[in-house]
Amino acid sequence: MGVRGDVSDSRRAFQTAAWMWLVYLVCLAVIDWLIYANGPLQQVVSYHLINALPALLFLALSRLGWLEKWPGIVAPLMIALITAAPILLNPLFGLRLPPAPLSNVEGMVLRQLPVLFIGLVLVAWRYNLTIMVLYSLGTNVVEFAAVFGSGYFETIRPSDFYFIILIRTMCFLVAGIYINHLITRLRAQQDSLKSANNQLAHYASTLESLTVSRERNRMSRELHDTVVHTLSGLAVQLETTRAYLDVDSETVRRLLDQALVTTRAGLQETRRALKALRATPLDDLGLVIALRQLIDTAADRGKLQLDVSLPDEDANVSPDVKQSLYRITQEAVENVVHHANAQHLKVQLTISDSIDLLIQDDGIGFNPATPLPSGHYGLKGMQERAQLAGGALTIHSKTGSGTTIRFTIQGSDQ
Repeated sequence: MGVRGDVSDSRRAFQTAAWMWLVYLVCLAVIDWLIYANGPLQQVVSYHLINALPALLFLALSRLGWLEKWPGIVAPLMIALITAAPILLNPLFGLRLPPAPLSNVEGMVLRQLPVLFIGLVLVAWRYNLTIMVLYSLGTNVVEFAAVFGSGYFETIRPSDFYFIILIRTMCFLVAGIYINHLITRLRAQQDSLKSANNQLAHYASTLESLTVSRERNRMSRELHDTVVHTLSGLAVQLETTRAYLDVDSETVRRLLDQALVTTRAGLQETRRALKALRATPLDDLGLVIALRQLIDTAADRGKLQLDVSLPDEDANVSPDVKQSLYRITQEAVENVVHHANAQHLKVQLTISDSIDLLIQDDGIGFNPATPLPSGHYGLKGMQERAQLAGGALTIHSKTGSGTTIRFTIQGSDQ
C-alpha cells in the first residue's frame, strides 16, 4: 500500500490533525456567531454541533491505543472520516445556514476546504505519491456524489461549482506533491542518518575491540620484558647454583646473592609495569611532565646520560596522539634500558605544524632487516601505535652504532 512512518509518529500526527480540526471549527463558529448575532442562532448551533461530532470522534481515536495496535486499519478509517465528514454531513442531515456570505453550496465547499487540506497532509505524509493523487481526485468524486445525490445541484450555479472544484484539485495536487516530495527526502535523510549511526556504532565497537587488542599486546610486551626476563635469568642462576652445590660452597653463596639481587630487581620492574598498566600519568600530569618523569625514571634505572628537549608546556593535540607519543617513548626507552647497553640517551619532541619525536641511543644497535626473536614485540607495538595515530615511525639502526627512532605526524590538525 505504500504506507510509511512509524507508529509513534502516526499518533502525534493524527493528534495534531484532530486539534487543528477542532480549532478551525471553533474559529468558524465564532465567525458565524458574529454574522448571525441578530438572526436564527438555533439553526447555526445545530450546524456546528453536528459538524463537531466527527472531529471529537477523530480526536478520541487518535488518543486511544487502537492506532498503535492496528495502524493499517485505524489510520485509513481516520483519514476517511476527516475526508468524508465535511463533505457528507450537510447533505445527509440537510444542514443549511440562513442566508449570508458563504451559506450557499459553493460557500459550503469553501468552508470544508481547510479540513480536507488536513486530510491531504495526512495522506501525503503517510502514503506514496500515487495514493496522494488518487486522494485528491477521489474527494471530487465524493463531492459530486453528495451534491447530485442530495438535490443540491438544483440550487447551485454549475460554472461556479466546477470552478471551485477545479481550483481545489489543482491546489491539492500542487501542495500534495510538494509535501510528499519533502517527506520522501526527509525519510531518505533519516534512513541515511540511521545507516550512518549503525556504521558509527560498528566502527566504535571495532575500535574498542582494536584498542583492547592493542592494550593486550602492550601488556604482553610489558610482562615479557619484566617477568619473563627476570624468571629466565633466575632459572639460569639457580641451575648454575645447583651445579656448584656439592663442589664450591663459596660460589653457591655468591650465586644465591646474585639470584636475590635479580629477584628484587625483577620484583621492582614487575611492580613498575603493573603500575603502568593500571593507569597512565597523562591524565594527572600532562604530556610534557609525564614524558619527563618517564625518561628520568628510565635513565636512573639504566644509568644513562640524558639529552632531553621537550616543549615548555602541553600543546593542543588530541588525547589519542598524546597517548601514542607517551607509549612509543615508553617502549623505546625501555628497550634502551633493557637491551641497548647504552651510555647516552637523547629524546627530542617538537610540536608545531607537525609533530616530531626523536629517540636516539649509542648502544649496541641491531640489524632491522633481521627478524626479531619470538616474543619481542616492542618495535612492532610502536609501529602499530604510530599507524593508529595517523603518523609514521622510522627506525634506523646498525650493529654497534646505536639506534634512532623517529615518530612524525604531518599537518596541523592533530
